[in-house]
Amino acid sequence: MQRSKNRFSILTLLLLVVQSGLFAQYGEPLRIPLHLSANFGELRNNHFHSGIDFKTQQVINKPVYAVADGYISRISVSAGGYGNAIYIDHPEHGQTSVYGHLDSFSKQIADYVEEKQYENESFSVNLYLEAHKIPITKGEQIALSGNRGSSGGPHLHFEIRETKTQNPVDPLQYIAKSIIDSQKPDIRGIAFYPVSGQGVINGEAAPTRLTIYKSKAGNPLPLQKKIMAWGIIGVGVKAYDKMNGQANIYGVKHIRLFVDDEQVFSSSINEYSFSETRMLNSFIDFEDWRDNKSFYMKSFIEPGNKLDFYESINNGYINIREERMYQMKYELEDHFGNTTTYEFSVQGIFQEIPKSPKCENFMAWKLQNKYVDYDFMLTIPEDNLYDNFCFTHSHTSDATNDYYSDIHQVNNTPVPLHNTGKMWIKLKSDTLLQRNKYGIVKLNRTNNRDSWMGGKYGHGGVELNINELGDRYAISIDTIAPKIVPLNPQTWKQNGRIRIRLSDDKSGISFFRGTIDGQFVLFEHDSKSTIYTYIFNRERLGELPIKNFQFIARDGVGNETMYEYLLN
Repeated sequence: MQRSKNRFSILTLLLLVVQSGLFAQYGEPLRIPLHLSANFGELRNNHFHSGIDFKTQQVINKPVYAVADGYISRISVSAGGYGNAIYIDHPEHGQTSVYGHLDSFSKQIADYVEEKQYENESFSVNLYLEAHKIPITKGEQIALSGNRGSSGGPHLHFEIRETKTQNPVDPLQYIAKSIIDSQKPDIRGIAFYPVSGQGVINGEAAPTRLTIYKSKAGNPLPLQKKIMAWGIIGVGVKAYDKMNGQANIYGVKHIRLFVDDEQVFSSSINEYSFSETRMLNSFIDFEDWRDNKSFYMKSFIEPGNKLDFYESINNGYINIREERMYQMKYELEDHFGNTTTYEFSVQGIFQEIPKSPKCENFMAWKLQNKYVDYDFMLTIPEDNLYDNFCFTHSHTSDATNDYYSDIHQVNNTPVPLHNTGKMWIKLKSDTLLQRNKYGIVKLNRTNNRDSWMGGKYGHGGVELNINELGDRYAISIDTIAPKIVPLNPQTWKQNGRIRIRLSDDKSGISFFRGTIDGQFVLFEHDSKSTIYTYIFNRERLGELPIKNFQFIARDGVGNETMYEYLLN
């Protein structure tokens, strides 16, 4: 069997061991007992988790400290994503530390950010600073922890990146001394994947996914179903890690698969590139994730998967070609060396391998692919697929008359794209004068509710960039402006703040601006809330009487609302 080329050779691992004592020594970003709610490389929707999440005792406003000397290289403020985030370059180590979901910055940083927000007349800013403009010393307080942005609860998101590449690396290799963990990973399931036209499992060409049950003592039991296979197959595992005293589940750092005591596959997530993070969708069983919100991790490497943290023989595919028992074993190991071993077997039994179904619209992983119908088009640029597949398309009339096109089923199973493809849907009735109000919506699989995706009018239809297949789409319109609701305006001057509830039913808020007597004022907001807040700033407004407040909001297709209030 031919061994595939990969970076994590035995020599590389030995070098890592030798160099481990030379790793940069960082301080701790929090001065409370350190517990994790998420670890590095954890599986998320369309991406690997790029850092570790520290619990902050279920509250915000815990002091956050710089882990080493350096200078601030970037500050970002946004309603989503990391919310408030600080990036500190550490030239001595060639690395950058990142602190996300902060509630607030220290005064020097906050003053700098506010100046730039007013200069740009924008709440959201992404600021790149000159080297050493704001120097930072190890242990200096830089912020207070929070729950801003796309955060599900109070915590500190912390990263270490290689400064030159901006690749995230596992921070636990620098601060693991502060974390206690003696818990082994928990195996939950095994999956078997016959290669289409080349393999078969229990007489079927479809994947077989099996739950692993536990004994009363909590130990994994043998597979509840006998697996008989012939030809080329792949195997996958569902598993999570655990940590002492924590109810959370975490990602498994090291996965190794053995067949007859020979290691045929391993993955070790220590570092990756942000440009490759969507390849998680090839690392996992994407169809099962989309259908069941379940994370099976494949122990074979599809041809379009370029992730660098694999070792394999024959890309992890197993050729069952003898009528005998194939002994298999998974080893699952966490950062601290806690290891779970699970043994299982596959019976090699000759079976007729089903032929691959006839395919009218074959799409090759390496090439540009295009599908054209009279009312629908799809173009997928080259190097956007992880494997070959057979594309399907169907359309039905809109019985509800809610849409301006047919409803299009874009492939019958979920298929991820690494970047984006272009989809065009024809309008059945092109009567809207303001054609920028047209947009494509995606219909929910279970309740048929639609969500606005957007797009651009052209050639009697709407074109949209999409990054996965397997859903239903149609054309809708958005002609309703955002809704502005003032919250207790009679108390604004007394309380020293203005609060607005701002919402939009379709394309979402794309722009907002508040002014007092014509002067821009800074409203803050968070993606988890519809409330926008301005705190009176007398240093900027001056002491003159405040009279006129105005707030303008615009949605994604240009519908605009203005609210005006006279402050007495």
